[in-house]
Amino acid sequence: MTVLPPATGAWQEGDPVGDRLFLDLGAITLESGETIPDVRVAYETWGRFDGTNAVLVLHALTGDSHVTGDAGLGHPTPGWWSGLIGPGQSVDTDRWFVVAPNVLGGCQGTTGPSTPAPDGRPWGSRFPRTTVRDQVAVEEKVADALGIDRWAAVLGGSMGGMRALEWAVMYPSRVERLLLLCSPAAASADQIAWASPQIAAIVEDAGWHGGDYHDLARGEGPHRGLGVARRIAHNTYRTAEEYDTRFARRPQPGEDPETGGRFAMESYLDHHAGKLVHRFDAGSYVELTRAMNTHDVARGRGSLAEVLAGVTARTVVAGSVSDRLYPLHQQEELAALIPGAGEVWRIESPYGHDAFLIEARRLEQILGELLRD
Repeated sequence: MTVLPPATGAWQEGDPVGDRLFLDLGAITLESGETIPDVRVAYETWGRFDGTNAVLVLHALTGDSHVTGDAGLGHPTPGWWSGLIGPGQSVDTDRWFVVAPNVLGGCQGTTGPSTPAPDGRPWGSRFPRTTVRDQVAVEEKVADALGIDRWAAVLGGSMGGMRALEWAVMYPSRVERLLLLCSPAAASADQIAWASPQIAAIVEDAGWHGGDYHDLARGEGPHRGLGVARRIAHNTYRTAEEYDTRFARRPQPGEDPETGGRFAMESYLDHHAGKLVHRFDAGSYVELTRAMNTHDVARGRGSLAEVLAGVTARTVVAGSVSDRLYPLHQQEELAALIPGAGEVWRIESPYGHDAFLIEARRLEQILGELLRD
């Protein structure tokens, strides 16, 4: 029996909490001048804080605070860096106190389009536009609330790398070490171009209802548009080399493309689309993608060289040689302009942008370099 997708795949009040913790931060004033009252942040921690050993881990677009650990009640997927964070692992939680917040505008417990506004209804279309800098300003309040004056390290890949970079520019005295993985100084025209049809697929879905769909019945939300957006995005995360090797032109077993069936390649994309619509919110996808489009660490601050010269953290920059979303030259630009960053750490991989989630052995080397005494 086919299970209809929910109107939103967001975590909602009453759902199993899992390993989430929550902080209520009060009102937050955004770059735009608008205010979000009563911002709540969901986060997870591992290890014990000793006053100097806190590590901030920042997730990518459809990630969340569940960085490490099994899938289970409250967590539909395993931790996205489970092979790297934990006792005795690269980020050893017997040594480090790891904090991972769900981003502002997200959908896994932090205030966003799917969470209740002051009137008790989902924010939906009323949720204000936010920026990467707004996201980081909220994370700074999280640090304050947890009594963390200075991060021993801030780690981020993709959208998380954008936030990590902003942390080092906005609050340089609070970041000792910095890891920038597969992320740019600014979103390029090409990246905005890839984002545009993803946003359009969602907002032009008949189930979008202007962003106010959260109370609809199963199967009536914008799941089709969100699924199309995921298919487009996934193609930017991986590579033609991988696709040709894994799928070539093979049909999906039991189907014939010449009579309306699917190629194996199509089935693979359908699978990823189907998973996302059951665990993510379309409004968050639009909101966070728009925030990524506005990312430009030099915006309003002077030249990029001047801005990055102010980074004082010990910095490691790494990129995937096959990344067609955030190409390696963008990481080379960061490494060239951040004092002491040295050469880019190259991740040789057929997995494109997703190498920062997959290539555990190389990531162990990179993290080892950053976290050495």
